[in-house]
Amino acid sequence: MVPIVTFIGWHNSGKTTIIQEVVKHLKQRNLRVAVIKSTKHSGVEFDRPGTDTDVFRQAGADAVTLMAPDQFIMMTAPQNENVLTLIHRYFSPYDIVIGEGFKHERKIPKIEVTRKGFEPMADTVHRVIATVTDQPLTGENVFRPDESGKLAEFIARKFIIEENKYAERALLFVNGRKIPMKGFVQDALAGTVKGFIQSLKQTGEVTRVELLIQYAGGDIPPEEESP
Repeated sequence: MVPIVTFIGWHNSGKTTIIQEVVKHLKQRNLRVAVIKSTKHSGVEFDRPGTDTDVFRQAGADAVTLMAPDQFIMMTAPQNENVLTLIHRYFSPYDIVIGEGFKHERKIPKIEVTRKGFEPMADTVHRVIATVTDQPLTGENVFRPDESGKLAEFIARKFIIEENKYAERALLFVNGRKIPMKGFVQDALAGTVKGFIQSLKQTGEVTRVELLIQYAGGDIPPEEESP
């Protein structure tokens, strides 16, 4: 479904600046772009202590959402899912996801940002597909820091044009875990669901479907006594 490519590099190598410029170029192509950043820091606060959302979180709410005219913010506890599952779950409406970090995620393609004085990561990190550097490197997919436009072109062509030819038509999650399906199974599932939808009224042209099935659970657990 939605493709992701992430930028990796040492601290102060220029990752954030490169990502900022690449996002601008991708937006100029009228693409829907999402950005996800990893951090090793805990306790990062998106709201101030004492606000209503903070009060709800302190009360133990598993998720708190703030809806405003100009933005939508959702805060949850850590999810016991890998980053690719989270991306498919929350970012599926977008054309591409740009990441910063995630160098240890073996399944995510990576673009390394490196400069003079930094030790290259490409030899020790899995799936580095391109490099941004101010050094005189040779080879395929090597970009200068001032070539963000060419880099955005490379990303759009590789992840939106080329890989969309082989993109998954259907995703299946069972109890939060992505279940792999072969192409003919995806086609059969997508075709069956589309057939049901087309028999309904007021659905219009079917381009994207979200289906959630919730099976009945047990009784509501009793409230635990406070210590």
